[in-house]
Amino acid sequence: MHLKDLTIDEFTSFASTHPLSSYYQTFNYALLKAESNYEYDLIGMVDHNNNILAASLILFKPIGIMCKYGYAPRGFLIDYNNEYLVSTFTDLLKKHYYEKSVIFIKVNPNIKIGKIDTNSFATTYNENANIRYTLENNSYKKLKDNLYFEAQLPRFNAIIDLKKYNSEELNKNTKNKIKKGIRKGLVLKKYSKEYLDIFYNLIKNKKDTNEFYYRDYFTSFSKNDSIDLFLVSVNYYDYLQNSQYLYDIEQEKNTRLNEKLIYKNSEKAINSKMSSDKTLLTYKNDIVEATNGMNKEDIYIAGALVIRHNDTASIVLSGYDINYKRFAPNYFLHYSLIEYYKNDFNYLDLNGVVGDFTNNNPYSGLNRFKLGFNPDIYEYIGEYDLIIEPKSYEILLNNGILSKTFNKKDIKNTQN
Repeated sequence: MHLKDLTIDEFTSFASTHPLSSYYQTFNYALLKAESNYEYDLIGMVDHNNNILAASLILFKPIGIMCKYGYAPRGFLIDYNNEYLVSTFTDLLKKHYYEKSVIFIKVNPNIKIGKIDTNSFATTYNENANIRYTLENNSYKKLKDNLYFEAQLPRFNAIIDLKKYNSEELNKNTKNKIKKGIRKGLVLKKYSKEYLDIFYNLIKNKKDTNEFYYRDYFTSFSKNDSIDLFLVSVNYYDYLQNSQYLYDIEQEKNTRLNEKLIYKNSEKAINSKMSSDKTLLTYKNDIVEATNGMNKEDIYIAGALVIRHNDTASIVLSGYDINYKRFAPNYFLHYSLIEYYKNDFNYLDLNGVVGDFTNNNPYSGLNRFKLGFNPDIYEYIGEYDLIIEPKSYEILLNNGILSKTFNKKDIKNTQN
């Protein structure tokens, strides 16, 4: 067996059908990262008949003096249960990249090792958990398990099985928020690249990336038409019609309650009348707001960037205008994405959650929001460094360069 540089077609053919396939391990992602000054290899291990047995996109960037590191996002694509294959591929990689002054290669394989019970939050581990020993026995240094978003990619992801999804089984709070968005005339539509500036304004405070990064994202994944941009806007005509309809119903109810008070002035009757008065005022204010918005230009209050890969649609990033939080736009956005993809895809990846499921963690709102859609929560195997040149790695570690390079800024908890 030996390594070879794969053509785009060779890599794509192998990667797209591999059990660990991911949009991170695509030529599109290589193009995206090339715009951020990464070099990349599409490397493969082949047998004497030129059959590909393992492959990976590996990104490269300088680190320290006259050195560089590699990063295989959600890689490598290999049968990790075959220790001989892993050992052989690892040895070949170490020899090959030692000659290219690569100090280490960071990997975070697309391997689910456990599923979390969303009631008790206990984790049931599967046989993939044993792969950790295979990696550690082959020069892979296990990095600290990130509880939050400290690593390059989340260690916990919320994934909806679209074929089992039932909106009637959502919790009361989530259903009420979705209904609120519908009542207020929210509409989800797919848009072209020209609307990325609007999307960027909705998410610019969440991550330390500029607007050009998302243009590159769109350009890279548009090459095989695998990216969707969605925006949520307000249809003020529907908002007005819905509000007027609900106001009229509540007005009739309020009149009956008022008449009831004349001959039955009980505490229960008074409380019912006060509650109806409050509801009536809410609908009246909605009518005023909807009427004032009728002549305005389209207002976009939420958005999402989604990658389609094999049987999964993955939300890369989403956001909403905090000034319209009362419209529950994020709930409507995610509900609408589920409805949009459920007939053509098996899964919708809501992206990361944190492994701390207590109510006092700084991301409790994010967890609570995503859990409201009844996803499956999976724990991934985590992040490893394949150390190729130990002395140089130790120097980078001791002088703080590794920490400075890879300690990520957490995304902000703005999902609730």
